[in-house]
Formats: sequence, C-alpha cells, structure tokens
Amino acid sequence: MREIPARSWNGIAMLLLLLLALFGSLAHLIVSAVAQRPGGVIEGVIGLVVTIILLPGLFMVEPNQGRVLTLFGAYKGTERRPGLRWANPFYGKRAVSLRVRNFETDRLKVNDADGNPIEIATVVVWKVVDTFEAVFRVDDYENYVHVQSEAALRGLATRYPYDAHDSEATQSLRGSTPEIAEELRRQLDERLAQAGVDVLEARISHLAYAPEIAQAMLQRQQASAIIAARQKIVDGAVGMVEMALTRLAEQHVVELDDERRAAMVSNLLVVLCSDRATTPVVNTGTLY
Repeated sequence: MREIPARSWNGIAMLLLLLLALFGSLAHLIVSAVAQRPGGVIEGVIGLVVTIILLPGLFMVEPNQGRVLTLFGAYKGTERRPGLRWANPFYGKRAVSLRVRNFETDRLKVNDADGNPIEIATVVVWKVVDTFEAVFRVDDYENYVHVQSEAALRGLATRYPYDAHDSEATQSLRGSTPEIAEELRRQLDERLAQAGVDVLEARISHLAYAPEIAQAMLQRQQASAIIAARQKIVDGAVGMVEMALTRLAEQHVVELDDERRAAMVSNLLVVLCSDRATTPVVNTGTLY
C-alpha cells in the first residue's frame, strides 16, 4: 500500500453545525422538561449525546503536516490540507511532520580502505514523502533514519581511503568531497525509500585521522608535499640547464667538451636545486 488522500470535511462549517446542534438539543431538552414531555426530554438527551460524540471528530492540520487516519487498525488515508478539518470521530489521527529536517551523526571511528583508523561524521537533510510507509512499514521512522545513516556512513568510509597518496585518479574521502557526498546521498536514498523518506542532501561534516595516528599521518603528508615540491624544482632546474647550454652553443660564447659540460650541468643543478643559498667559488686561473 501507498499513501492515499483521506476523506474529511471543512472543520469550520462542521464546528458551526455541531454548536448549533448542541445548543438546539439543550434548548429542546429544557423546554421539554418544563412542559413535562418525556418524549421531548429523550430526544434532547439523544441530540446532546450524539453532538458530544461528533465533536472529537474535529482536528487541526498544520502547514507541512499530515494526519494519518486509522479506524480500528485499518488505514483510511492521510489528510494533508491545512486548517481545521472534521472526520469520523472514531478515527485515530496521528500527526506526521512533512517539514525538511536535518541531523548530524555521532563521530564514528572506522577504518578506511587502507586500514587507517579515522573519525567521520555526516549531516543528513531529509523529509517524509509517504506517511503510510513512514508510520506502518517501520517501527520508528526517525530512529530508522538515524541508524541507517550511521550504517551507510560506515560502509562508505571502509570503501575509500582517507587520502589518495599513490594516484590522483583514485577517489578519496578528503579529495573527492562532491563525489563522496553524492554517493552517500544515493545510498541513503536506497536504504530509506522503504520508510517513505526522501534524502535531500548528505555531506561529510567531520573527517580526521584518529588521535593515535594523527601525528604520523601529518608527517606523511608533509613528506609527500616536500617530495612534490622537489620534483617541481628538479623539473624546472633541468629545463633551465638545458636552455643555458642551448644558448651558449647557439651564440658561440664558449666551446665545452663533454667533461666540462658535465661539470657545468652538475654545478647548475646544485645551485638551482639547493634548499639554501650556495657559496660560489671564483676561478681566477685559466678555463682549463
């Protein structure tokens, strides 16, 4: 079964009608009692009892709220129209919020795809779209959303590494935030569809290495950054040396044999790749 519209009537009109019936029955009862007409007294009492029984049929529906109507355990529909409504007074009327809601999971400690312990949490934005499924297909739909969100987050964290150290093409929790968020939202949507819940957004709100390995991972990140910087420096230095040798040869500034060319390349690379200022040695003799 799916959600179906409930049959109800305008509550304002029914309230006026019931008040009229209430005062009319009371007046009829008093007049009949004064005139000592037993039949009229019985009619007045019956009218009062019926009116009082019908009054609990009035109920309020707030904006972005649904009322699930049941009769002795049988689902009769959901009323979404806001305002004062009236339905069978024997209906059970359970309120279900249709507003957009969000929550943040607890910080979970899990192992990523590389086996490193990490701490992770997510913010989930959701709303109920089918009141029948939310009320009758799961025991407590709010608790169901919380538990399934944590389960989906754990499963996602174990399939991806915290950081892609070896390949830039590999998706990681830290480096592929939009893709990971969309994957998490899709998984939650599949898990929560049977509870009548639509997941609007799911994003990682906290991501960090566990305290016991945080310092070691920081040193690894620093080492990776140093290596990347050194590679860029070496690439630039090789290009500069190549350009210098080419210019010297084209302009016939000096003719160098292989040995002197190798010494010049070595000296230029030392100067260009050094992480501190170099001290030049001036040759005051001949070239050879």
